[in-house]
Amino acid sequence: MLASQGGRIGLLGGSFNPAHAAHVHVSLVAMRRLGLDAVWWLVSPQNPLKLQAGMAPLAQRLARARLVARHPRICVSAPEPALGTQYTLDTLEALGRQFPKARFVWLMGGDSMAGFHRWRRWPDTLNTMPVAVIARPGFTMKALCSPAALRFAPARVGSAQALFRSGPPAWIYLEERLDPTSATQIRQSGQWPTTA
Repeated sequence: MLASQGGRIGLLGGSFNPAHAAHVHVSLVAMRRLGLDAVWWLVSPQNPLKLQAGMAPLAQRLARARLVARHPRICVSAPEPALGTQYTLDTLEALGRQFPKARFVWLMGGDSMAGFHRWRRWPDTLNTMPVAVIARPGFTMKALCSPAALRFAPARVGSAQALFRSGPPAWIYLEERLDPTSATQIRQSGQWPTTA
């Protein structure tokens, strides 16, 4: 079901510098556990919390993401230039206006949840749409004890049905087999050139 028809769409944002197997793993877990119709990878031109140094050009990251995704229900795009947004909250609000019937859920790894409180207007993000946090190696306790998790503890739900039924704020923590792949390790190994 398409976003314009009220489908359940997972939104996975990030630098994707580079995209890798763990991004696919997170997407497949979310599709299966949350009953999603699709997952959209939102490749950020420049994460405000990351340095430009070592960041591959957007076109290179998009090409790699499309190569890695290779799934009929994973859609890769970089909507922020067209939407005129830079921060996650602004992008989510813009997508919500563009697709008012879609049932969006923001997806993030446990590593992102651990530092979520550093994001611009992060409480508003949790109040904009449901959030699903997928476990990442070494981050379970950091994610579940993070300022965001503690502040929004009453909004944590235990099932996909409750996540979509409750409306924001609502978040779920999905524990699964963990994929250890890391973009940082890929860059440090020299397997990912950061220039076109």
